[in-house]
Amino acid sequence: MSVRIDSTYLGDLRFESVHGPSKVKLITDAPVDNHGKGESFSPTDLVATALVNCMGTLMGIKAKGLGLDLAGMTFSVEKVMSADAPRRIVALPITVTVTVPTTEDQRRSLMAAADTCPVAKSIRADIERPVVWNWA
Repeated sequence: MSVRIDSTYLGDLRFESVHGPSKVKLITDAPVDNHGKGESFSPTDLVATALVNCMGTLMGIKAKGLGLDLAGMTFSVEKVMSADAPRRIVALPITVTVTVPTTEDQRRSLMAAADTCPVAKSIRADIERPVVWNWA
């Protein structure tokens, strides 16, 4: 399966991207520390966002099969950039907070589902991705 995304450069280090199937628009902006205005997600911010949203989506799919509703679950990710050249993501520490009661078996299943995230499988192995789990 493939999905087309069309991006147009708007100037001032800003892009507008359109998701083909839904026509939803997304604006990215370069961060302040890299010559931008920082008025929207940067491309590397979207990598961090994609990672936690992917993990959460797979957990949500697994939760349905377990008879759980994970509404209210939260993810926090910090994007850590390199201090040296070339500029790159070096770490994506994540905190997951599941707000509904779960058994130990359900927790293991949900964590295993998060580990199957295709975004995580696509990110370089040398990018640190520690996860802290907080359970209700």
